[in-house]
Amino acid sequence: MRSTRLRAFLGAAGLALALTGCATAPSPPQMSTTAPAAPAQFSDIGGVDVAYVEFRNSAFPYHGDIPASQEGDGGRPFLNVDENGRLGHKSSRGGVHWQDETYNDRHVLVAASPNFDPKAPGVIVVYFHGNNATLARDVVARQETPRQVAASRLNAVLIAPQMAVDARDSSAGNFWREGAFAAFLDEAENKLARFYPNASHADFARYPVVIVAYSGGYLPAAYSLAHGGARDRVKGVVLLDALYGETDKFARWIEQERGRAFFVSAYASSSKAENAALRERLERDGVPTVTGVPDSLGPGTVAFVDSGDVAHEDFVTHAWTSDPITDVLTRVSR
Repeated sequence: MRSTRLRAFLGAAGLALALTGCATAPSPPQMSTTAPAAPAQFSDIGGVDVAYVEFRNSAFPYHGDIPASQEGDGGRPFLNVDENGRLGHKSSRGGVHWQDETYNDRHVLVAASPNFDPKAPGVIVVYFHGNNATLARDVVARQETPRQVAASRLNAVLIAPQMAVDARDSSAGNFWREGAFAAFLDEAENKLARFYPNASHADFARYPVVIVAYSGGYLPAAYSLAHGGARDRVKGVVLLDALYGETDKFARWIEQERGRAFFVSAYASSSKAENAALRERLERDGVPTVTGVPDSLGPGTVAFVDSGDVAHEDFVTHAWTSDPITDVLTRVSR
């Protein structure tokens, strides 16, 4: 009995001493209970790796003003309609688009050829779709943008943010903000690294960027060039029947990046006048331009492509040639 009591006393005393020591001794290192993020997975769509990823730094939701520098609607709150607490945007083009329907999708399309190698030299293609579009129905299925990028045989990865959802609206959303394009690329590089276990953010951060904008995509493209904070990353710009405004921003970028980046603007009858005005300004300012897409798109190339009387709605797949995105990207100098 005495032996049992002694063992109990010694055990209690040892526990008390251990607890006392915890007050002054360093705590043992704690093992993290958070599991590492699982690799992201692509889906195979027509032989191309495709995924839809939510971004924090995508175009929408956007709570702020339309910049005063924007042609037409500048200098007023973007969400300028409040109907019993439901917020919306009414533009000079008429009609109201509601935030919860049109400006609330954070998804970004990510796509690449199955042969894409993040360790090899390559390029990030940022695609700004036009009006009345969704990523799956239009960018992937109708415009076939992922397939066209993959078919170029350029070691390229495509990222395409959802802009206004299925609406006649070119609003740039968060791409209006100073530094927003750089933040978008930084997040994209982290997201892309999750799809490739052997790659890191740094692998994608070294890639130059080619911006491709169709139709109403001109607006986020123009603000990304003028205020996006990633000017040194942009290797080239391709406008597909897209010069409907902000001509001054494109002209300044071309003139400032002369000799370092390329610019291609292809157009049909709907944007012919704006393209003629831009070309005239550039040549007046001493910037040489060429007609048609040259065999090689290198630094300093400024090309204008008159595609004739083709349908604007089909321009991404049928313009001066079939698959115009493929045609341009195959000419990008390595």
